[in-house]
Amino acid sequence: MPVVIENTPNPNALKFTVGVPVGGPQTFLPGQTEGNELAEGLVSIPGVSSCFMTADFVTLNKDPEGDWNVIAPAAETLLAAHYNI
Repeated sequence: MPVVIENTPNPNALKFTVGVPVGGPQTFLPGQTEGNELAEGLVSIPGVSSCFMTADFVTLNKDPEGDWNVIAPAAETLLAAHYNI
């Protein structure tokens, strides 16, 4: 299953469904990734303010000036590589 990207009611959040368990529920902030390599990579994408993981999806929140055209492809690449999808 490819990574499925969905809008949320919040224009500063996108949902990335990966189709496999991601753990959680857990929220990660820059500098507070608790050794989670995937979360560290996701929150290090310029413009990402937080990462929430639960069930089979990850939700990223961005800063108001963040650009989904930059964030979404970078996150999709990281997620696909991490979960081999």
